Amino acid sequence: MAAPSLTLTINGEQCRFDLPADTPLLYPLRNDCRLNGPKFGCGLGECGACAVLVDGRPVRACTTPLAAVAGRKITTLEGLSRDGVPHPVQQAFVEMQAAQCGYCLNGMIIATVGLLTRKPDPSEAEIRAALRRHLCRCGTHMEILAAVRRARTLMMASTDKEAGAA
Repeated sequence: MAAPSLTLTINGEQCRFDLPADTPLLYPLRNDCRLNGPKFGCGLGECGACAVLVDGRPVRACTTPLAAVAGRKITTLEGLSRDGVPHPVQQAFVEMQAAQCGYCLNGMIIATVGLLTRKPDPSEAEIRAALRRHLCRCGTHMEILAAVRRARTLMMASTDKEAGAA
């Protein structure tokens, strides 16, 4: 029996998959859509390398079945930038040189976007709590925290500009 067709909205585009409903979201993102932001890390939802935004909230794509995200808005690292302009969080991570090997950055950036969308001015404790389940093996924790603080500033400045233009 053929798998039912599932239509997902990924980075603003409709994508149809003929895969079993329990297929982890990570597999079609990487294999069919060729989106390399979400990484396969542990495969257990523990490391955060596979994180994507679903309706603006970070989820682990390696443990999220396709059926659970049908009809919802999925955003990957690649979907954050607009017209070639990096998202403020991406820009902050570049400015603060928050990468060493880069494997964790997808999850760190996705978690930061989710946090700053929910809470534009988080405390240091809230920043650390949002990142605590995202593993970094290289030791760039201090740079990552600095990047999140910089992203907070950039996003608040962007919001202020938008409010002034309205």
